[in-house]
Amino acid sequence: MAQSQIKLYYKNATADVIGHEHGITNSQLKALAEKTLPLISQLNKERKAGETAYRDLPYNVKTVQKVKELTAELKDRCENLVVLGIGGSALGNIALQTALNPYMYNLDDAQRRAPRLFVFDNIDPPQLSSFLDWLSNKLDKTIFNVISKSGRTTETAAQFMVIRKLLSDKLGPDGCKNQVVATTDPKQGVLRKIAADASLRCLEIPPGIGGRFSVLSTVGLFSAAMCGINIDLLLEGACDMDKRVSNEDFLKNPAAINAAINYHFYNHGKKISVMFPYSFHLKDLADWFRQLWAESLGKAKDLTGNEVHIGPTPVKALGTTDQHSQVQLYREGPNDKLFTFLQVKNFKKDLKIGPASACASELGFLAGKKLSELFNREKQATEFALLQDKRPCLTIIFPEVNAYTVGQFIYLFEVTTSIAGELFNVNTYNQPAVELVKVATSALMGKSGYYKRKKTYKSLANKIRSLTKIDRKFLV
Repeated sequence: MAQSQIKLYYKNATADVIGHEHGITNSQLKALAEKTLPLISQLNKERKAGETAYRDLPYNVKTVQKVKELTAELKDRCENLVVLGIGGSALGNIALQTALNPYMYNLDDAQRRAPRLFVFDNIDPPQLSSFLDWLSNKLDKTIFNVISKSGRTTETAAQFMVIRKLLSDKLGPDGCKNQVVATTDPKQGVLRKIAADASLRCLEIPPGIGGRFSVLSTVGLFSAAMCGINIDLLLEGACDMDKRVSNEDFLKNPAAINAAINYHFYNHGKKISVMFPYSFHLKDLADWFRQLWAESLGKAKDLTGNEVHIGPTPVKALGTTDQHSQVQLYREGPNDKLFTFLQVKNFKKDLKIGPASACASELGFLAGKKLSELFNREKQATEFALLQDKRPCLTIIFPEVNAYTVGQFIYLFEVTTSIAGELFNVNTYNQPAVELVKVATSALMGKSGYYKRKKTYKSLANKIRSLTKIDRKFLV
């Protein structure tokens, strides 16, 4: 399916287009290639040594078979699929659903050939309460997929505890066993223990896979398969991209060029990365990208232990919506951003614009034209306006949005992130700063014992309360 390959276009980030002050010169690109080339080879060796487990997910035949078998077992008795997860356990599921199923999928039975999908990636009480009120008489036709590698993720654990009680109260002692699928560590962790105790159906998260790199594992594949998405094509697209991003010719490797350009601009004052999809279907891939980029590259220390406090800030925009809410800042505010547009050549469905009203003949230039043409002309116009103000722009071009091209996109940005991490000389795969928030939450919720040597949860809770207590002298 070479004709369905997504492409990276980077000319509008070069000095030839936006000048030497803000664009990449030929000599700078050559220097970037020399710096990046050994890293491609290094990552390929790490991959062969099993150090980047996410690279092999598209080839895991056993996982695909297990997902398909479980889907076949559950699909006919499932009208609603509810995913309980947060961060990497949710964003990929949402992105695949938005990208590959119709906008009205959950509401229009004619457009839906599979269960409705609801992903709860938050613990907002009114949101979940409202949903459970609607779901209360549909529990026997609902499957809950609880996703947590350790089972200790506070938000997901709390959601699951609510659901577990609800199922027990409404459907009896076997309610949980019949209606829950646990996606978790193969051998250990709290959720694995709960699943064994309650005889839950289980899917395994492979060892060495971090949440933000997990969408092509059971974490994302199960909800995709249940909702009618072709997971074979999704993974074939990822395999296609794997060949391209393993290429040790810099100018033929889109991940290497993408990472190098982002690295260059970060070091030249453009520390904000704006992803700007001109497609509703692609908007949640930008959300998925934000976690991938922020958690992987935002680090206080580099690999040698030096304090660097480094990391590009990812921002999500949506065309054409954010032409009218953010472009004023993007053009006339600080020139501190690199823009990555996502553009679709062929839309699966289209509409023709009707005739102009007799009293509004000035709108006649739109009449008879397709909305897709207007959509892509808006992207061109926005890019042109940014280039006039010397703002660097990249574009990822989708021939069309389908499972194959979405699989390519996911794999492209995962490997881009790995190469960028090597360029920034940081640990791409850890997230040490996240832990304190988790520990602090547990302390405030009354967890007992020690969170580290000689440090109790109780003492931490007291410290937090003293720092966050409202001082009325500052309340206006």
